[in-house]
Amino acid sequence: MIEQQYIDLFNDYRSEIDANSVAGLNRHREAAFEAFNKSGFPTSKLEDYKHTDVSRVFDGDLGLNLRNIPVPVDPYEAFKCDVPNLNTNVYFLINDRFYTNGRRQGPLPEGVFAGSLQEFSETHPGAFNSCYAKIADYSGNGNGVVAYNTMFAQDGFVIYVPENVILEKPLQLINILRGGVDLNVNRRILIVAEKNAQVKLLVCDHTVDDVQFVVTQVVEVVADRGAQVDFYELEENSEKVKKLNNVYSEQKENSNVTVSGITLHNGFTRNNYRFRLLGEHAEAHIGGLAICDKEQHVDNFAFLDHSVPNCLSNELFKYSLQDSATGVFCGRILVEKDAQKTLAYQNNKNLCVSEEARMFSKPQLEIYADDVKCSHGLTTGQLDEDAMFYLQARGIPKEEARMLLMVAFTQDVVDLIRIDTLRDRLVQLINKRFRGELIRCGNCNVCK
Repeated sequence: MIEQQYIDLFNDYRSEIDANSVAGLNRHREAAFEAFNKSGFPTSKLEDYKHTDVSRVFDGDLGLNLRNIPVPVDPYEAFKCDVPNLNTNVYFLINDRFYTNGRRQGPLPEGVFAGSLQEFSETHPGAFNSCYAKIADYSGNGNGVVAYNTMFAQDGFVIYVPENVILEKPLQLINILRGGVDLNVNRRILIVAEKNAQVKLLVCDHTVDDVQFVVTQVVEVVADRGAQVDFYELEENSEKVKKLNNVYSEQKENSNVTVSGITLHNGFTRNNYRFRLLGEHAEAHIGGLAICDKEQHVDNFAFLDHSVPNCLSNELFKYSLQDSATGVFCGRILVEKDAQKTLAYQNNKNLCVSEEARMFSKPQLEIYADDVKCSHGLTTGQLDEDAMFYLQARGIPKEEARMLLMVAFTQDVVDLIRIDTLRDRLVQLINKRFRGELIRCGNCNVCK
């Protein structure tokens, strides 16, 4: 039983886990531990994990930094952002700990908090207790990774924006993976936007050391009435990173949440997106792009729950697969009985460039209301030979024509991003990725 070593570890080191965290996080460990004992890690026996056996990810000898030993890395040397004129406030997580020695950031509006989850739990106990581990469900089958993360997480990053405050400047969180041995990292991110607040957060993943990493991440997005939240993830990890990401969002009336996950380089990735639209006229926009080659694997699962009338959701996931890469998409839209006037659209488009690439897709609609407009679409194929011929006939070399078509294929996912400089830079990064260059969004030491 793979889970037993982690159950024993939690029992043996519980006092040290608590001692290196804070009461707010410790308060949830016991319930999460009981849930993990019942469910364990998800396996391919579960329908939603049919093509991704998460339990095998943990079947190895992984270290955990439960004593909060400082990691020897200067994040400003390991990462230099290469997105021109992005103009963000930059924060760092080293593995799963907030980096407290950061340089002074530009001033934030009064009442805004951006920083350590530990510190936030003590300075804003009301907001913390009402939001942390409230929408990230760790009960029942399939939620074992969230339970596991809640058991072991000791810190993380939080952005809290009070009522009517608009953050004009985007925030940027850099996750740096660093370790001398194979390591398990358990990371938390909390985004709270109160009534009519607005915030944009870009999260970038980078690997410094050439060891195995297993990363669990839980993101909770709380959007109050009229709030606007943009959450973008750019994954450029090494092939030795296995990332299990869980993004939960709850929205009240007239709120607008945009989430986009871009995987440019990875080893093994599972993203769970779970959205609940709880107030009328709420909008949710979810985009995903995966560019994979060699034996890389990306699995995106998206569940959108329309529980009230007059809401809109739009999701678009695209995959470009080469060599023996594997892509998985499972999307489910639930329209509950009273959710009349719902607009819900789901689309999955996939490009299998090589004969060895494999794509598994399962779009789903579950509708219990009768006055709705809902649709889902799915296409999987190879590059259009007529388009290739058209470009070559106009003097464009075959490989260049191939690159142009693949870059064009990704454009509508990139267009979902509402930070102009980031959107423009992503087009360049995607172009480089298709050309086989080892890239990061910054000039990190790995690439030198």
